[in-house]
Amino acid sequence: MLCQQWRCRWAQPCALLLLLLGPQLLVTQDWDSQEEANDDDQRASKNYFLATVEYGLHVFNLRSQDRNAYKVVRILRSWKEPVDFGIVFSTELQLGRTRCGKFDEDIDNCPFQARPDVNNTITCFFTIITDPWRTKFQLLNNTCSEGSPD
Repeated sequence: MLCQQWRCRWAQPCALLLLLLGPQLLVTQDWDSQEEANDDDQRASKNYFLATVEYGLHVFNLRSQDRNAYKVVRILRSWKEPVDFGIVFSTELQLGRTRCGKFDEDIDNCPFQARPDVNNTITCFFTIITDPWRTKFQLLNNTCSEGSPD
């Protein structure tokens, strides 16, 4: 019986402490969840961006009159704009001509051409709308110029 009275004396202060700290604990939990959601959004956005760049490069290679494939040397700049039905990505890429044909299977591992008599780089600006929930892409703009922007 003595043990039960002891528990009851401590139960009231513990309950009061939980009442006082409860909302703060909930806010802290909510803040962590928002931070995690922002990280998830950034990761998803990066994945959508990379898939969008891959799509733009694929369309560029298909439409190109060149027999050789091009691949990304570097991403010069990029940004995104949310729209009602997806995301619009705009990016400027430096592309390099490879030794592989544009219909070869493993273009990602193909070496760049290194002939000094030919300019093997192209700078392209792509605007692509993507609906990531349906994995749909549409090239809105593609403007390219020979040479490096440097």
